[in-house]
Amino acid sequence: MRNPFLATLWGLIVLSPLAAAAVPLADFSRHAQYQDVKISPDGDYLAASAMVGGRTVLALIHLADMKGANVVPRNGDDLAGFWWVAPHRVMYTVGERVGGLEAPMSTGELYAVDADGGNANILFGYRVGEDHGATHIEHAVSERASGRLIAPLRDDPRHALIETYPWDVSSIGAVPEAWKIDLGNGTKVRVATAPMRNASFMADNKGNVRFAWGKDVDQKIKVYYRTGEGADWQRIFDEGADGKRMQPLMFDRAGKSAYFGCPGDNGAGGICRWDATSRQLTTLWAGNGSDPTELMYTLDDLDAYAVRSEPGRPAVTLLDKNAPEAKLLVALMQQFPGEDVDLRSGTSDGRKAIVFVHADTDPGTFYLYDAGTKKLSLLLARRPWIKPEQMAPMEPVDLAARDGLALHGYLTRPLGQAAAKNLPLVVFVHGGPYGLRDDWGFDPDVQMLASRGYTVLQVNFRGSGGYGFGFEKSGFREWGGKMQDDVTDATRWAIAQGVADPKRVCIFGASYGGYAALEGAVKEADLYKCAIGYVGVYDLRLMATRGDIPQSLFGENYLKMVLGQNQDELDERSPIAHLDRLKAGVMLIVGGADKRVPPVQGENLHAALLKRKIAHTWLYERTEGHGYYNEAHTLELYKQLTAFLDQQIGVADVAGASGTRRP
Repeated sequence: MRNPFLATLWGLIVLSPLAAAAVPLADFSRHAQYQDVKISPDGDYLAASAMVGGRTVLALIHLADMKGANVVPRNGDDLAGFWWVAPHRVMYTVGERVGGLEAPMSTGELYAVDADGGNANILFGYRVGEDHGATHIEHAVSERASGRLIAPLRDDPRHALIETYPWDVSSIGAVPEAWKIDLGNGTKVRVATAPMRNASFMADNKGNVRFAWGKDVDQKIKVYYRTGEGADWQRIFDEGADGKRMQPLMFDRAGKSAYFGCPGDNGAGGICRWDATSRQLTTLWAGNGSDPTELMYTLDDLDAYAVRSEPGRPAVTLLDKNAPEAKLLVALMQQFPGEDVDLRSGTSDGRKAIVFVHADTDPGTFYLYDAGTKKLSLLLARRPWIKPEQMAPMEPVDLAARDGLALHGYLTRPLGQAAAKNLPLVVFVHGGPYGLRDDWGFDPDVQMLASRGYTVLQVNFRGSGGYGFGFEKSGFREWGGKMQDDVTDATRWAIAQGVADPKRVCIFGASYGGYAALEGAVKEADLYKCAIGYVGVYDLRLMATRGDIPQSLFGENYLKMVLGQNQDELDERSPIAHLDRLKAGVMLIVGGADKRVPPVQGENLHAALLKRKIAHTWLYERTEGHGYYNEAHTLELYKQLTAFLDQQIGVADVAGASGTRRP
């Protein structure tokens, strides 16, 4: 985190163009030391997700002396999420690490532990009872189901609200239930049953479950409301009938209205207030061409005061300029110019707060703000070994697709090369593809490439999230079609701007991005010098039968919606079917334990290339999943990837000669 008092000193330091190249690759492959930090309701303790010995654990820290304990999940699991549910009690869930590109896959179990690390036990899940033995003390029983926290009960520190989803159900999904669970022994009392499958619940500020909503098997969102415990559910919004995608977010302080994610202007999303008595919607925020990324809660979690969005760089719109949180945020933004400031969590009385400050060149630092002293104290840095002055700035860019659709993305040039022309370019395509997007912030992959002399272009092609559901929906059934054309148009834009050397352009991506890399290489054979597919899909027909998505009717319907069922068309848009067009150099990166995109996708393409005697670079790690997670494996990936890029498109030397290998 850049200390504002050192900004003047750093401004006097002049870095050579190769200064960033001195950053070791290992610095980019290391996991963040801390991912998230939350303060206890009474302000005595911190809870944090911390990396210890290659595993994510729950760190509990006593603020008075900064001492504490680490709670290490059993059976080799990783911490997957945590929440303060009482002044001195934390609920957490664990998961299996399935790849570097995703959070741990939750086991659905819920655990609890005291703030000092004591009294740890499992409250809910299939392994409940393993430690009980024979006892007459009331306790929870094993259940084949997944649990999630709905909300703590601020007036009842012995209980919390959770929702559960049975595993042994039909392919169309489960009907979830809401419960009040004892935070000591895991016993629970049912408080609601959802009126639809695959629903989530939302409670009001007094702990009454009032909303249930979710996507039905038709992929349309439905929202149900009830006036209180025991009342009947009433369907108030149905996307299938009225076309509105609505999502309840929280009740306001008075408890008479609720905030909703709702349609905004120009197809993008907005924030609305729904009056529970009149059933009328009022638009509070209509957007700036992008969706809201966060409704920002007051520190006591009883209301909202601002909306966060990201048209390019992060932006904040205040809903209540007089809220103490609004005034604090404005003051902090002035103290940290050019960085994104976020109030992450606060105490029940709003007197203390965790502040997270980060930027494109800064992985971020957590601070403690004390309203009594008006002081900001440094707590923990995510990646303290990263020096922001050695990282490359990320520039938001706007361009138009061939059909006139507005596209947004980011351009990251090597440090010291802001005005340089004809640089080697890596087009870095994000995964998903639907609902995900590239955003402004520290990205170790992007910074690694920039540190080695490569300009990086990222584009939020149609189908990406963040720009309204209409923009996302416009990418349905456009694998290899308009989504791919958007990436092509962005590449040609960079060339036309003089940013990229047209003879030194490579395309790289993971998951869907891996598909786009190889599809780009066969569809635009003369545009890309090389293509790097990382845990990618290369045969669209296989997606309907292999991987974890088509294992339920919900997943099947999703694939039908976004891919279609025309086998000839899927074949036509599969890179593996058109290797005769291939001119680019190829690198394939595969995880042998990948459940999302089974390794057969990469293995089949590898075999097809070998059969055609097409030389390529092959990197396979048997134990890795959907993206490499092990630091040593990630480091090896970076070494091979940069060596491959150096061979294919080179990097200019200090004198500016092109095509030479970086010293």
